[in-house]
Formats: sequence, C-alpha cells, structure tokens
Amino acid sequence: MRFLGNVLATIVGLFVFFMLAFFGLMVIGLLVGGGEETVTIENNSVIELDLSKVTLDYAGKTNYKDFNYFEAQHDGVTDILNAIDAAKTDDKIKGISILNNQSQLGLAQSRAIRNKLEEFKKSGKFVYAYANYFTQGEYYLNSVADQVYLNPAGEVDFKGLSSEIIYMKDLQDKSGVKFEVIRHGKYKSAVEPYLSQEMSPENREQMTVLLNSVWNTIVEDIAKSRKLSILQLNAIANSLGARTPELALANKLIDKIAYEDEYHNAIRTKLKLAKDEKYDFVSITDYAQTSASTVEDYTKKDIIAVIYAQGEILGGEGDINIIGEGSINRSLREAREDKNVKAIVLRVNSPGGSALTSELIWREIELTKKVKPVVVSMGDYAASGGYYISANADRIFAEPNTITGSIGVFGMLPNMNQLGKNIGINAEQVKTHDNASGYSVFEPIDEGFKGYVLEGIERTYNIFLKRVADGRKMSITQVDAIAQGRVWTGVDAKKIGLVDELGGLDAAIKYAAKLGKTSSYRTESFPEYEKSFEDMLANFTGLAMFKTKEQLLKEQLGEEGFQMLEKIKRVKSRKGIQAMMPYEIEIH
Repeated sequence: MRFLGNVLATIVGLFVFFMLAFFGLMVIGLLVGGGEETVTIENNSVIELDLSKVTLDYAGKTNYKDFNYFEAQHDGVTDILNAIDAAKTDDKIKGISILNNQSQLGLAQSRAIRNKLEEFKKSGKFVYAYANYFTQGEYYLNSVADQVYLNPAGEVDFKGLSSEIIYMKDLQDKSGVKFEVIRHGKYKSAVEPYLSQEMSPENREQMTVLLNSVWNTIVEDIAKSRKLSILQLNAIANSLGARTPELALANKLIDKIAYEDEYHNAIRTKLKLAKDEKYDFVSITDYAQTSASTVEDYTKKDIIAVIYAQGEILGGEGDINIIGEGSINRSLREAREDKNVKAIVLRVNSPGGSALTSELIWREIELTKKVKPVVVSMGDYAASGGYYISANADRIFAEPNTITGSIGVFGMLPNMNQLGKNIGINAEQVKTHDNASGYSVFEPIDEGFKGYVLEGIERTYNIFLKRVADGRKMSITQVDAIAQGRVWTGVDAKKIGLVDELGGLDAAIKYAAKLGKTSSYRTESFPEYEKSFEDMLANFTGLAMFKTKEQLLKEQLGEEGFQMLEKIKRVKSRKGIQAMMPYEIEIH
C-alpha cells in the first residue's frame, strides 16, 4: 500500500514539475520572443490592404505587472492610417492594392481609411482594387481606387441601407419571461423590442432620418470618386443597377471586368514589369508593424496624448473591448501630470453602458480640463454613455456618419413570475422591513419598488441633461428637446449643437495641438491596460493548444455566433442604470 502511495506521489510530483516547467517556458518565451517582428520592404513594393483582422481603432498596450512584461499591438485602424501616411513618402512603396478585402469595419472607420487613401493618391502613387464580389460596405471603401476591377462572375451589392429590429413582446407573453422596463425618453428605443410587437412612430422616424443621413454621406463620397451624380447613384441603387458585372461597368461603378490574374498583370504594367515577373507586396498590418517605430519623431518633446475609449462602458479596469474607469481615468491623470503633454484627445467609439462609470469618467475629464485642453474625436459610435463622457470636452469632432446622441437612460429587470407559475415555482419571502427584499425575479414587480427605480432613472437622466447642458453651453430645456434618447448622425448632431466640427482623428489632433499652443509635436497612445499573470492564463484553455479561448470559440461558433455570445455576456454583466444607445443598430 505504501509502495502504491509512493508511486502515486511520484506521478503527481512529475505532473506538477512538468506543469511548472511548461508555464515557465511559456513566460520566458513571451519575455524573450515577444519582441516586435519587422519585415523587410523591397524596392518597387505594393501594399496589400487586407483589413480582415482589423476591427478596433486602438490595438492596445498591456502591462503584465507580475513579470514586468509589456506588450503593444499595431493592428488597429489608427495604425493602418499611420502606415498609409508613412507609405506616401516611402520610396520603396509604389502603390496600394485592395484585393478581395472582407472587413468588419464600421462606416466611420471605413471613411477614415478611405480619406487616407485619397491623400495617398495625391502623392502620385496608385490605388487599385479587385473583388470577386463587392458587398455594399466594401464597395464604399474600394470605390476610392483609381481602377476598380470585378470578376466576370461577380456583382456589386449596391441597393441602399436598411436596419432590422426584432420585437419580442409576444415571445415574452408566451414564454412567461418578461422584462420590466423603466425608462426616460420617448425615443429611448433600447428597450422598445421588449415593450411592443411593432416599431413605434418615434423610432421609425429616427431610424429613417438616421439611415438617410448615413446614406447621403456614402453616396457623396462615392459620387466624388466615381465622377457620378448623387441622382445617378440613387437610381442605380433603386434598380439594382450593379447586379451584374456588365451593368456595374455600364453604370460606371467599376472600371474593368477581369480575372484576378489579369488584375495582377495590370499592376505589373503599372510597375513597368514584364508579365512573368513577380512583384513584391507587403500586407498592411506587417507594414504598420514595421513603420510603427519610425512614424513618430521622438526628438519632439511636445506630446498630444490620444486616449482611446472604445467598447461598451462596463467599469473596472477595462480592456481593448471594454471601457472601464480604471484604465481611462489613470490615462487622464498621467497625461495631465506629464509636463510634456500639451493637450489630450479622447477618441470615443462606444454605444454607452453604465451610467455610473460614465459619470466617473466625466468627472476625471472635468478635472483634466482645468489643467489641459481636452478634445473629443468620435468614431463609429459615441452614443448615450459615449456621449456622456464626450459632452464636456473643449471641442467635439465627429465623422459625418458617426452615430451619436441617444441622451437618455433606462433600467431593465427580468421577471419570471408567470414562468414560475407555469412550471410550479412559488417564491415566498420573509423580511424585517418593507423594502428589505428588494426585487425578486419570481414575484410581480412591487409598485413601490418600481417607483424608487423610476426615481433613480429620473435623477440620472437629469444629471445627464445637466452634464450636456454645461458642456455644450445650452439650457437644460434645449438639451431635453433634442435628447429623449434620440440618435443622430454626425451631420445632424452638428446642426443641433451636439458636435462642433465634422472631421476625423487627424483634425481633432491638429485642433488639440492648436489649443495646446504647439506646432512641433508627436502623439502618444493610451491606455496601457494593467493585467496580472492570472489574467493572461485565463485566456488559455489547454496545454497542448496554443490558442486563446477567444480563438477556440470563434472556430466552434463562427464569427457571428461568437459575437452573439459576447453580446449575451455583456448583457449579463450590466449592472445599475444604463445609458445605452438604442438596441444595437446594424446597418445593412
């Protein structure tokens, strides 16, 4: 028996040893091999603009405190923009090829890249585009090219914009699971699908205005690039006039119908190479990685700090997908205490979230403004809580197709009282005071409790109104008239005073430098997220598989399934009163 015990102890000891050795080697590998790899750029090279893995404005910096390991990524939209900038003056880069690009970018992100490609073309270098099939979003980006090629069996999906909202009131009635909704704002349609089985006139109004405004920006940009009128483009969309390559060519949405090998031959001709001669190409993410260390001039002492607030506002430390007061407020403090930082740009790309976290960040911006200028640059979204943290900036910039506003708050409580009755569940409560039990999902909502929650909603909404009114130098009555939870595009937000100027991140940085009284400066990106060794290990699901939990889930569920799972996780993590934009607007 003792012998078996010794054998078992030996086996356990060996297992523990190999486990420790494995993780030790993994950490050493990260520390030693975690340096940034660069690629060699050959003469006569072409950048391939593959944006399939680019999703966020800011790719992030992470400081693993336990073993002093710092990791920086360079595959965010900002890195892509910087790379295209660098390529303008890089003698080795002759042009950019957009080949069968399939991205997950938002419209404001696409427009920022599109504008940067316009600047690139002015340097005298070419931009060519080819696709087997153009989605509407991809065509918007690709239409900036000097030459647009389409496969003979392809088509261009050009039909206008739509948005579909799923209503679930009848489902709740039939299932016995309903959501108790408490809100302020007649346009606060974040919760409308739980209250009704059809779209309200107010929501239909705001969605119609929103889609038309976004579409106008899209066709204005395409019209300029393709030398077509907006009237012509709308006629093409109405008649599906690009559904075949021949129609797309006749209607001047593309320049040539060709196979991919013919497209590459056209690039060789542009480079003055023989048809059988290979040309060198480099992916945009590799080029961004290589140029990251050379774009900034570190001899310049003055700094414009760019702080990225991207994702849902949930609180805590935050990361590249979540806005938390931990990393954002720490970045604001560091920037205002650094004498070399002359101004701050807060880049907001968020549909909102926790009202409390929004208030905590608002306060830190208020403190920072007293020391240094703060300018906001809005990305795809800066709505509800995203607008809350933007409202008191010295200047607000938005893209024309940014979705912003949504000034309103709501509370939503799941209730399973009817479901409990249907399946035989009865909850009984014992309490010492009237309000001691709070809220139970198995009991009908108590009107007294509902009144307290509504009081909290109204209080938060009034604070929200005051923050906007003070920041925008408007009266509370004026803000309330354009608030009520309604969403606006950047174009319309400028008309009603929620935004100061239309422009991208570059314009915001230049304005911040002006306020900071500097003409010779470099930018520095924040936040630096602080993570522990346990945080890193939490992303790994197995010893034999060097894949993160996220990668494995994407393989099993697919991209859409993974995104749905992430949405469910975010809903579960929401606590307290929410300042969120209307549901999740997906524009097709």
